[in-house]
Amino acid sequence: MANAVFTKGEGNKGTIKFEVPVDVYEKGIDAAFNDVKKQITVPGFRKGKMPKQVFIQMYGEESLYQDALNIVLPDVYADAVAEAGVTTVGQPKIDAESMNKDEAWVLTAEVELAPEIELGDYKGVKVPASDVTVSDEELDAEIARLQEGQAELVLVDAPAKNGDTVVIDFVGSVDGVEFDGGKGDNYSLELGSNSFIPGFEDQLVGAKADDVVNVNVTFPEEYQAADLAGKDALFVVTVHEVKAKEVPALDDEFAKDIDEEVDTLAELKDKVKARLTTEKEDAAKDAKEDAAISAVVDNASVAGGEIPDSMIHEDVHRQMNQFFASMQQQGISPELYYQITGSSEDDLHKQYEEGAERRVKTNLVLEAIVKAENIKPTDEDVAAEVKSLADQYGMDEAAVRGALSDDMLSHDIAIKQVVDMIVENAVEA
Repeated sequence: MANAVFTKGEGNKGTIKFEVPVDVYEKGIDAAFNDVKKQITVPGFRKGKMPKQVFIQMYGEESLYQDALNIVLPDVYADAVAEAGVTTVGQPKIDAESMNKDEAWVLTAEVELAPEIELGDYKGVKVPASDVTVSDEELDAEIARLQEGQAELVLVDAPAKNGDTVVIDFVGSVDGVEFDGGKGDNYSLELGSNSFIPGFEDQLVGAKADDVVNVNVTFPEEYQAADLAGKDALFVVTVHEVKAKEVPALDDEFAKDIDEEVDTLAELKDKVKARLTTEKEDAAKDAKEDAAISAVVDNASVAGGEIPDSMIHEDVHRQMNQFFASMQQQGISPELYYQITGSSEDDLHKQYEEGAERRVKTNLVLEAIVKAENIKPTDEDVAAEVKSLADQYGMDEAAVRGALSDDMLSHDIAIKQVVDMIVENAVEA
């Protein structure tokens, strides 16, 4: 027990006075001594083998107090916050009132509290109704997309048109001087794809195999190569081939090529329609959840009107850490990411700042509903969540429990249960 006492201050500030029991800080002193003795050489003792009593005679036990406090403080402070029954945010300012031998150490922590949430309506909120019907036009468009994916390029003896692919050589020059990167051989270019600078592809429409076309263009003012930006250029283009897309006929053979589990075009259309319906239903479910949570958050208010800056700062850095953890799985370090994107840590920080206040308020509102509804996940709920996470990430259940405490798991489960409750009670209108 930390014998914690909380005193409310102005606004969302306060002070927690708490104790570090003798037996707790003595363990910290032992741990601190074991760390420091490895760094001290004393005549008559091998390095790291000096007895604790000799150290105390030479340096005094008090020399270990600060290191001992640093070792035990995280756990003791967490216990003190729990005993005080408050939710703190940011980093506390810790001061020692007394650190006397054989007496409990007395500490104070100046803390910032999470703001109180005044809940509004969170059951029965209205959300827009979603249409999950797949229209004939949508089905036809998807079949056409699949048909386009099976298209083949075939040589044609005809003028090139938008959508055709031309195989070309090209040499670019500015004021009669060729420039780096302005030359290519046997390049396949789909006309109308806007792969090249504006105006280039348009001037090849109508060209045939063996034609030589002078293409005159002006590089955009914001072109990536500064020495070419805004300048007029001439490309001498030799057309070797013109190829047109040839799409397969919409018949049973096409259906079999797309999906070996079907025998007819009608069966393929039924299967595609079922897939599109499922996709629409999933999207509608996500949209309903987003709309319902957004409405609940809008209905709630923050006591004092503002989210503490420390909570905004914490959220931004949590988002950045999660982002770079994902990047790290792809072998991309923060330094490499900034180099590739031409951005900086400040740029990314500002990017995540944009939605931080809303994210923090959303979390506070959901946690307030957990408290209001007295939601307490059972041991069975925690076990099911552990199994789900283990299956999702291919981990042992023991590894999941080692990485996540029951408190963390219970918190996340409770939030999910609140979200489910809000969505189930939402009314589509």
